[in-house]
Amino acid sequence: MGRALLEVCCGSADDVIQAQWAGADRVELNSDLFHGGLTPTLGALIVAKRETGIQVMAMVRPREGGFCYTPAEFDTAVEDAKLLLDYGADGLVFGVLQPDGTLDKGRTRVLVELCRSAGQEAVFHRAIDVVPDWREAFDALMDLGVDRVLTSGQQPTAPQGADTIREMVRYAAGRMEILPGGGINARNVNWVLEQTGCTQVHMSGHRQKRDPSAANDRGIHFGSCLYPPEDQYRMVNSSYIEEVASLLDE
Repeated sequence: MGRALLEVCCGSADDVIQAQWAGADRVELNSDLFHGGLTPTLGALIVAKRETGIQVMAMVRPREGGFCYTPAEFDTAVEDAKLLLDYGADGLVFGVLQPDGTLDKGRTRVLVELCRSAGQEAVFHRAIDVVPDWREAFDALMDLGVDRVLTSGQQPTAPQGADTIREMVRYAAGRMEILPGGGINARNVNWVLEQTGCTQVHMSGHRQKRDPSAANDRGIHFGSCLYPPEDQYRMVNSSYIEEVASLLDE
């Protein structure tokens, strides 16, 4: 078996550039990673595709806080999905659930068909980790033609959910790819691959960066409730991603 594929979670075009430089094979492009990742801007996608040759999977998530959307929110997601595909996304990452946490088959079908019509991949994200019966959800996702599921095995991290991820691989039986993600790092990446039988992993690896333009903040904050430093932001740590990529090469 060859080297496992490394997918890196990115929050900007700069993140994508750094991830490719460090040896990532594929990226998931988002905005607002603090809230688990929301739909990226078209500008970020355009620059990422222009400046790199890496496969870019674009998140389609119209808001934080759950996966059951109002009609206007889902309409927004559909329009975003169309634009992201039009502007070069290599696939879409999404997850839509009913109020009771079960899969929303109708809305999932809409997004899968958009991917199919564009000849691109459809990926169901970690919303799978909160469904009441993942096997039932898998049956529907495979019937709908979803290419891949990102999961931590219905546990807080993929290492904790390794047994379930291994069972997911067996259950999918080659009809759908299983992508472990959540809590994967340089210390455990090869263990996760060995324990689950997966051939790819999804991980984040960011470092704190400083923007001195807001250092003289006078106690002013531009967000609500939580007050992170206004002169700092996060970017993919290319050295760390490079370390993980080298581990996968061994």
